[in-house]
Amino acid sequence: MGQKRKKYLGQVINGKTFFTDEEKLIIIEDYLSSNESVSSVYYRYTGKREEHGRILTWMRKLGIKRGISKNITLDLMSKKKKEIEPVSTDFEVLQLKKRVEELEQKLRVSEMKAVAFSTMVDIAEKEFNIPIRKKYNTKP
Repeated sequence: MGQKRKKYLGQVINGKTFFTDEEKLIIIEDYLSSNESVSSVYYRYTGKREEHGRILTWMRKLGIKRGISKNITLDLMSKKKKEIEPVSTDFEVLQLKKRVEELEQKLRVSEMKAVAFSTMVDIAEKEFNIPIRKKYNTKP
């Protein structure tokens, strides 16, 4: 009647489970620190019995090698995280520089439009002898 379902890692979309890199690292770290099999660790986090080599594939993609001691492997994990950050920050810097260039170009165009509009109003006032601009010092 009142059975509680366990909360598993991963997001299920169309019957497939997707994991974030943080979730993958949690599962890998647990696998490396315990004496359990890959499939039993995977079952604990996902509730699925078939692992199909996913944990080892994740380890390869994240640059984590199976080491003799836990410390060696965790050092590799921390180095991989440090390597990922500069690449993403370089990309972000490039995106920001591109955005700044676009905004500077828009600013130049809008300044030219303002000058052109002001010149047009000046010429119209002179040729047609009509006051177009509002006089700010007038009383109602």
